[in-house]
Amino acid sequence: MAPCSTKCGKNAILKRPKTGDALCKECFFEAFENEIHFTIQRAKLFRPGAIVAVAASGGKDSTVLAYVLKLLNEKYNYGLNLVLLSIDEGITGYRDDSLDTVKQNRDDYGMPLKIMSYKDLYGWTMDDIVAQIGRKNNCTFCGVFRRQALDRGANLLKVDYLATGHNADDIAETVLMNILRGDLARLTRCTSIITDSGDGIPRVKPLKYTFEKEIVMYAYFRKLVYFSTECVFAPNAYRGHARVLLKDLEKIDPAIIMNIIQSGENLKVNESAKIPTLTRCTRCNYISSQEVCKACILLEGLNKGLPRLGIGKSSKVKRTLKNHDENERIEINKNPLNLVNSCNTGSKSETQKSKCLCNKALASIT
Repeated sequence: MAPCSTKCGKNAILKRPKTGDALCKECFFEAFENEIHFTIQRAKLFRPGAIVAVAASGGKDSTVLAYVLKLLNEKYNYGLNLVLLSIDEGITGYRDDSLDTVKQNRDDYGMPLKIMSYKDLYGWTMDDIVAQIGRKNNCTFCGVFRRQALDRGANLLKVDYLATGHNADDIAETVLMNILRGDLARLTRCTSIITDSGDGIPRVKPLKYTFEKEIVMYAYFRKLVYFSTECVFAPNAYRGHARVLLKDLEKIDPAIIMNIIQSGENLKVNESAKIPTLTRCTRCNYISSQEVCKACILLEGLNKGLPRLGIGKSSKVKRTLKNHDENERIEINKNPLNLVNSCNTGSKSETQKSKCLCNKALASIT
């Protein structure tokens, strides 16, 4: 067995994917933790005494992030108050099990835990949504709702920062996805280590330069408890295609991950390009680049029985809504009571029924 590259006198047990160094367990721990500490210090991610919410899913990334932040906080005296923030999307056989892991992390690391659920926030679980939308495009709903749920949870906890477990592989995948989609607005900010959704609570990524493989190795050798099952709805996600492409490129050149991230960091937007400006959603008051935020559009589609409403361009959304509402008004004017009875005995959920125009019409005539 090869000796440790640091010449500590011990035998190496692994070869770092990031640098190619052969290291013993203790030297790997030190190198891994010191790199994250360097990232935090160089980017000035936290101010002393701040309250930091760690977005905890129970997976390897968030578990390692919580563990390392706790360790570094004590070792280097950051002075941070750490809490765990989890989102329950309502996915049977996945999220319910992973939340048990998060609760174990809470007990092991001595951190308070707050759980926000889609059911409480939106009236829908992901199981309900997938039953309506199918297995295609369901990640669009989950991504939008999860992002907003984390922001709402961070505001509720009154934290100063929201730390997420995005690693180098995740960011490189996102750069590829935004290039393939031609999404200029997201491409300009997806590599930022600190982002602000506009609510005054910065999102920070301490694992930005940390390879996914090394996170797995760290969790394994530290014997951390984490949930490793993939989301049951993930196989059809668009990100999966970017991930396969990235892994194929990584086999050819291990440095490809950092090269893509650096390319994303160095991209400059043409000054004539139109970048969306942030405002407030007129319905829920959440930060949005549109008059009505994406979450409200998706919810309206679900509640009106048009689950694919929010998939596509905003012009298509407006046109679809206008046609749907006009058709409902015509039917209501013809025979409002029959339409209401049909609606209430149909396949719509209770939430859909309460949002339906025909029920609103019934309230106005009774």
